[in-house]
Amino acid sequence: MSSDARGGARDVAIALAPCLRPQTHSTEHTGPEKLCLSSIGPYILLEAAEGTQTYRAVHRITEQEHSCKVFSMRKYHELIAPYTRLLPHDNICKISEVIMGEQNVYIFFECNYGDMHSYVRTCKRLQEDEAVRLFRQMASAVMHCHENGVVLRDLKLRKFVFTDAQRTKLVLQNLEDSCLLNGDDDSLTDKHGCPAYVGPEILNSRHSYSGKAADIWSLGVVLYTMLVGRYPFQDVEPAALFSKIRRGAFTIPETLSPRAKSLVCCMLRKSPVERLEAADILLHPWLHCSTNAFVSQHPNSRHSTDQVVPDFEKRDEGEC
Repeated sequence: MSSDARGGARDVAIALAPCLRPQTHSTEHTGPEKLCLSSIGPYILLEAAEGTQTYRAVHRITEQEHSCKVFSMRKYHELIAPYTRLLPHDNICKISEVIMGEQNVYIFFECNYGDMHSYVRTCKRLQEDEAVRLFRQMASAVMHCHENGVVLRDLKLRKFVFTDAQRTKLVLQNLEDSCLLNGDDDSLTDKHGCPAYVGPEILNSRHSYSGKAADIWSLGVVLYTMLVGRYPFQDVEPAALFSKIRRGAFTIPETLSPRAKSLVCCMLRKSPVERLEAADILLHPWLHCSTNAFVSQHPNSRHSTDQVVPDFEKRDEGEC
């Protein structure tokens, strides 16, 4: 790789938000509230999720469990904007209650039963019939956001969480990194996202790029990882990872059905203008296949030991 290419990779690595760094817009605990986090309104706040400012919370009266995010008062309106822009949707998280403190704002959401990244790591990779049911919900959430002028920017497996113990229902959470559009122009200039999911146009261009098309690329990485059990572009060195993404070349196992391969390729196209839009993804034949269409898959593919989704807690370049 040339020195220019290595320098470009370093530039992008600096511009992209590090996956494992706590979000800078999260809570800023100051004053008396810093010592009183165990209780707010009718809720008891328990431990925070590892590496986040999201707390488990229990309602004193109903005894129902919730998750609670804490925002500084000065950032509240900006961060809550994506939630208020969107109309209710079955696959997008809903705010249960907002409590204003003296310096912080406490936002309560329904509890969840784990995220998709952890689930894929546990399963190694998903059978196609299950992947269809779950990915359809993911694509529906992204379509709803795009239709209402919300570009997600930092789309990844971990942002989808289960709302039932059976792990059949998904919602998209953590919309604080989203960008609200004014009109139909979805051009963005900032380079924001998790390296494993970032599109080649963000790495290649110093100019604007289509935010919606970048979301579709990330969604393609999501689907590939669900079906294959690893990222389509993966390397321990950021410069090598970005080089692979720029080239846009990846391999798809022969165990996948032709329709699954087709959908993955329609989203992971190097040229943004050639990618499917979110609404078109929901019309793809793979999402309307019967269970019988997947019987050609290797019966033990889910447990293949050569498929690994990185442990995000140990690898800076992995999932956030």
